[in-house]
Amino acid sequence: MKETDREAVATAVQRVAGMLQRPDQLDKVEQYRRREARKKASVEARLKAAIQSQLDGVRTGLSQLHSALSDVKDIQRSLADVSKDWRRSINTVESLKAVKDAVVRHSQLAAAVENLKNIFSVPEIVRETQDLIEQGALLQAHRKLMDLECSRDGLMYEQYRMDSGNTRDMTLIHSYFGSTQGLSDELAKQLWMVLQRSLVTVRRDPTLLVSVVRIIEREEKIDRRILDRKKQTGFVPPGRPKNWKEKMFAILDRTVTTRIEGTQADTRESDRMWLVRHLEIIRRCVLDDLIVTRNLMVQCFPPHYQIFRNLLNVYHQALSTRMQELASEDLEANEIVGLLTWVLNTYTSAEMMGNAELAPEVDVSVLEPLLSPDVVAELLDTYMSTLTSNIIAWLRKALETDKKDWVKETEPEADQDGYYQTTLPAIVFQMFEQNLQVAAQISEDLKTKVLVLCLQQMNSFLSRYREEAQLYKEEHLRQRRHPHCYVQYVIALINNCQTLKESIVSLKRKYLQHDAEEGVSLSQPSMDGLLDAIAEEGCGSLLEEVFLDLEQHLNELMTKKWLLGSNAVDIICVTVEDYFNDFAKIKKPYRKGFGEEMDGHCDTIVAVAEVIKLTDPSLLYLEVSTLVSKYPDIRDDHIGALLAMRGDASRDMKQTIIETLEQGPAQASPDYVPIFKDIAVPSLNVAKLLK
Repeated sequence: MKETDREAVATAVQRVAGMLQRPDQLDKVEQYRRREARKKASVEARLKAAIQSQLDGVRTGLSQLHSALSDVKDIQRSLADVSKDWRRSINTVESLKAVKDAVVRHSQLAAAVENLKNIFSVPEIVRETQDLIEQGALLQAHRKLMDLECSRDGLMYEQYRMDSGNTRDMTLIHSYFGSTQGLSDELAKQLWMVLQRSLVTVRRDPTLLVSVVRIIEREEKIDRRILDRKKQTGFVPPGRPKNWKEKMFAILDRTVTTRIEGTQADTRESDRMWLVRHLEIIRRCVLDDLIVTRNLMVQCFPPHYQIFRNLLNVYHQALSTRMQELASEDLEANEIVGLLTWVLNTYTSAEMMGNAELAPEVDVSVLEPLLSPDVVAELLDTYMSTLTSNIIAWLRKALETDKKDWVKETEPEADQDGYYQTTLPAIVFQMFEQNLQVAAQISEDLKTKVLVLCLQQMNSFLSRYREEAQLYKEEHLRQRRHPHCYVQYVIALINNCQTLKESIVSLKRKYLQHDAEEGVSLSQPSMDGLLDAIAEEGCGSLLEEVFLDLEQHLNELMTKKWLLGSNAVDIICVTVEDYFNDFAKIKKPYRKGFGEEMDGHCDTIVAVAEVIKLTDPSLLYLEVSTLVSKYPDIRDDHIGALLAMRGDASRDMKQTIIETLEQGPAQASPDYVPIFKDIAVPSLNVAKLLK
């Protein structure tokens, strides 16, 4: 207590010090004293009231404890009396068993009397229910059936409640109402038949579908009530729960699956377009069914059934299953494309799930894919493998067809500009175009892969094309009279090279995106080079053909026969002109030497002629020097041949001219195209003149 007093005094001092910090506060001391006195009196009054309240509670508690003790003693004495009475009455209870049995029988009889009318009318109700089912009055039939089941279940429940172990009586009741289960099954069959034709029924007789749904709803409520009672009593009537709502959705599921599978009317053997027809029928049927469901069927079902959403899921799953089955078949390339186009594009397009009549309930962005990515990838791999084989076969067939044209007796066709051509480029690129258009329907990635494949196979094809062109030439050289239009078809082959180059560029420009262009463009230079090589070899074959025709007449020049009089030059001119007319049908840039550059070659002939026709031998050195300066690639043997052809140059003069020119060879200009380097000089020119 002393410690508490000290703390109180210290606190009081501190408070007084806080009140009297300024001199003017001394005038208020009496006021502070009265205020503190009032606070003290208030605190003391509250303390007294609290203590008094606690004392009253303690007093009440003690009183109740004394009362409880007295009650416990009274109960103890009463229990002792009950125990004595129970021991005395054991024999009396044993003697009341007969009364108990009588009570049970009385309860059974009371229940039987209560249901007596229904029990005697069971056969009649069964007949009426059967007639109503056959007449299609399903709601009335179900009402009768509910009455029968209610009577049966009530009797069985009373029997179960009074004597659950009495199976004989339970079996007797069940046997008497045995027709009830058969009626239930028969009614269920009628319901399932209506549900199987629900999409037709909802158009013709929607009230029938509503009746079916009402019956199912009644059964669902009875199932719930019985299951709730089972938790309390453990009793479940036979045939419960029926779960007709669950069975209804199972029936709809099987109906949708059967409907989708039944749309396949043809096979590959009977119709090459069987899959296209099958998928189109599926599209129309599914779209029509979902529109009917959204607009009509939802009005026949309670909202909590969510019939449209559930049927949408059923259709989606059934379609997925069907697409999986189709994907597992041994499909051809065009069938794989058709299937993937339908699955990846058509299904979510406005032609089907994206149709405006299904919005907003159907959101194509949340639909699961009909085929898994692995299955799609496997199909694409199969398609690319099959397409590769097909392209190889198509190219081989196109080449064989083109080769047959090469030996025709008629000239090849000409395009609108008059250039010879064959059908090969058009056939090849039409095939490429068709496959690329098909691939573009599936995805950009597949389109790029198909383009790469086409270019790769084109590269391999050009090598075979080059080999066949060479064989064509060799076969002609063995028997030059055949084929009759050899020159024209070689020209067509050369023009095909330019057409193929242009077609490749056009194909890439049309079907190749910029981000994929780098990888694909690598094949372009090699193909361009190969096409140029084929064209150059063709041009060489044409020149070889010209010189083979002119060889006899060229050999006749500078001979005695030629000097005495010969038409060799006229024949050469006519032959060259004839070939020139054919060569004019070669496309640029392969007309090099046959078209724009012909004037340059003619100038060369004029320059050589000036040396030959020079009449003053003293100017011969000057004329030859001019020729050499203009054509730096002219060789000594060329000059020697020219001088020999003149016949008036001595050996010393020839040697002097050649040695002088060798000392200061002329420098060729950067844009000079060599002409003489490929011209061979035949020997014995002078000897020929003596013949």
